[in-house]
Amino acid sequence: MSVAAIETEALRKVFGDHVAVKGLTLQVSQGEVFGFLGPNGAGKTTSMKMLLGLVAPTSGRASLLGTPIGDRTTLARIGFLPEHFRFQDWMTASEFLMLHGELLGMEMQALKKRRDDLLERVGLTPFRNKQLRTFSKGMLQRIGLAQALLNHPALVFLDEPTSGLDPVGRRLVRDVVHELRNEGTCVFLNSHLLSEIEVTCDRVAFIRHGEVVRVLELATLNGNQSVVTIRASGLTSELVTQLEHWGHDIDFAGEQLTLTVHHEDSIPEINRFLVEQGVNVFAISPSRISLEDIFIETVGKDGGL
Repeated sequence: MSVAAIETEALRKVFGDHVAVKGLTLQVSQGEVFGFLGPNGAGKTTSMKMLLGLVAPTSGRASLLGTPIGDRTTLARIGFLPEHFRFQDWMTASEFLMLHGELLGMEMQALKKRRDDLLERVGLTPFRNKQLRTFSKGMLQRIGLAQALLNHPALVFLDEPTSGLDPVGRRLVRDVVHELRNEGTCVFLNSHLLSEIEVTCDRVAFIRHGEVVRVLELATLNGNQSVVTIRASGLTSELVTQLEHWGHDIDFAGEQLTLTVHHEDSIPEINRFLVEQGVNVFAISPSRISLEDIFIETVGKDGGL
């Protein structure tokens, strides 16, 4: 079996009387794009900082690429784009990447080629000699992504990587993440843009009060599961109970019923069953379940606070 890219067990962080991360336990595989979701204050950024060795855990254990967190050799194989970055804004884009490549100990000729390739990949070649202080937030986000990829990392942490980006920029980040997955790189992604997470990640973890409360494979979400709303007369409690053959989470009031079905193919069967039982069906309206629906269901509308 391959070594997990990220593994934590009861990882905990307390600041004074405040428990920022209660007990984080998760496992992320190599070559996986993993989303980290939760409301503000759930402990996502603190968890990421502990994994990167920027904040010391109060208790628990964690490893990256098979070694305990904080190992310098392993950190050299990791890329990181923080949410609140503070770059050397007096430098040009080219100088900035060269500096960070030298800090990584990269050989000069290889570094120059990697710099040029990444500037092209993030669409900043025309601005390579412009100072970062002249960059928009979206441009800074893209140069930050480039520096996170300088060392051909085996594991990349991206904290809100599409914040401040327009649709073209978000597509660029999405494409880069897919390329990293194809290369076998693990990407650990924290974002509030659930629509981006939904089309980018393989799995997601929902975190609340510093604990993982649910892990979801998005291939399941992107299947045929739907919420079906039925408007009909003649529905009875007995008939509604029989609908459990096709779905779950049934809500019945008056002439309206909703249920979650695993396969849209079952909707015509439900319609036939109701008609055969003498029910007058006025409308059947299916709607796909979104990641946002599951997020609210899992952490609550108030974020579980």
